[in-house]
Amino acid sequence: MRATIMAAAAAVCLAGAAPAWAPVSFDGWAEQRFSLFFGNEWRTRGTSLEVRADGTVSMLWSALPEAAWGARAASWRWSVARSVPPTDLTRRGGDDRNLALYFIFMPAEIARAHRGKGIRALLDVDEARVLMYVWGGAHPRGAVLPTPYLGARGRTVALRPAGEGAFAEQVDLDADHRRAFGAPAASLVGLAVSADADDTDSALRARLEDLRLSPVSSLAGG
Repeated sequence: MRATIMAAAAAVCLAGAAPAWAPVSFDGWAEQRFSLFFGNEWRTRGTSLEVRADGTVSMLWSALPEAAWGARAASWRWSVARSVPPTDLTRRGGDDRNLALYFIFMPAEIARAHRGKGIRALLDVDEARVLMYVWGGAHPRGAVLPTPYLGARGRTVALRPAGEGAFAEQVDLDADHRRAFGAPAASLVGLAVSADADDTDSALRARLEDLRLSPVSSLAGG
């Protein structure tokens, strides 16, 4: 995975007349379980990730190399073949979703001081800011919502309500960070994907693929 991420990082650093959309491989990402005995079934294959959850929840995540910290936009494709029911994404213990894609930001000097830490430690850093793009719930597209777990450090951006289908997404991380936190994005130091079906004891089948990062946001130069 390291060689793939480093190649992607080099592409992210290339700022030219057009954005360099660098692919991200899911191979080698670490799983974070929230129960000792139960987690989702994840399958990664390069730039494709599949998840099966049956009343379970867990997360895959990876730190990004410093060369990729300047990413300011992202795109991906995702699909859901079996969906959890609609939930309230602001409700602790009742916020199941098909997929959530996390972008973890913090100042570079803070990130260097926490290098090598796990995802739970990173999410607890006071200076961390986390954007979570979610397929699930019953909220209007683009709604920026408080999270029930991260307090002021995190915001949920609703992209798709609970249901099945296949879609392509492209997001401006810097613009959404400004909307969510009132400030430009700091360094993008980590990525994570979660699938959550435990609160409703339901089942989901989903895929995320072709995740790409770019150093260019729609706010660049303005």
